[in-house]
Amino acid sequence: MIGWPFSPSGALALGAPQARTVSGLVSAYADRLDRAEQVRTRAVGSWKLSKAPLRAPAPPRKKPELATERGHITGKGLPPVITQVPTEDKVVFLTIDDGAEKDPELLRMMRELDIPYSSFLTDYVSRDDYGYFRTMREEGARIQNHSVTHKEMPRLSLAEQRKEICDQQDTLEKEIGERPTMFRPPYGAYNRDTLKAAAECGVEVVPLWTAEAFADRMEWGRGDGKLHPGDIILTHFRGKGQWGGSMTDMVRLVVRTATEQGYAIGRLEDYV
Repeated sequence: MIGWPFSPSGALALGAPQARTVSGLVSAYADRLDRAEQVRTRAVGSWKLSKAPLRAPAPPRKKPELATERGHITGKGLPPVITQVPTEDKVVFLTIDDGAEKDPELLRMMRELDIPYSSFLTDYVSRDDYGYFRTMREEGARIQNHSVTHKEMPRLSLAEQRKEICDQQDTLEKEIGERPTMFRPPYGAYNRDTLKAAAECGVEVVPLWTAEAFADRMEWGRGDGKLHPGDIILTHFRGKGQWGGSMTDMVRLVVRTATEQGYAIGRLEDYV
């Protein structure tokens, strides 16, 4: 768990005592890691897990080259559409869409268990509390684009799609402080105009998914019901009123599933 004298980004906080030697810096970093691991170990039981989530391997020094997967639209100048990251690492990626449910317990769970994840936000359900997502970003999550109003992209003109994507790029840059590099179309529905608009708005990749997580079950895009290296897992910001469980129930299920199958949860942006 990161705390004073470390800032949310992991750097030494302003006003913290400074280590005066390289060995002092190394010692301070080691102490921080040790404290974080102690918190994580204690959190396993409090979040009703039998095992700690596996630690993701170090990110690749060079990110894998991405290409649009078979069966998806491709073309010169269009961002690649993927459902899986090309890697041999036993790592999968958790992504959470829309922003409707803003459960503080989700933030606490992800912080204490040190689970990386990415959030794809839709403005009309996120705008009532962007502060929640700023906290999320400060604690290490990444924020990406899921449109302004969550409309089905192929039903819109090119100009309308461009507005849905570009306006949300601008909003997230203003609210979160970082311009997204990824766009996930609502419902996974897109056409060539979607990709053209996304490219014009500065989007570099369009990640879809291979599995979807709910509070009580996993739904699989493949028939084997198993995770594979580089799989992207989709879920949503939902509460008990929508799916009969909490966000923390969903995370618990994802962690158990990944851990039992020998997979760590990594940060999508470390590979893409």
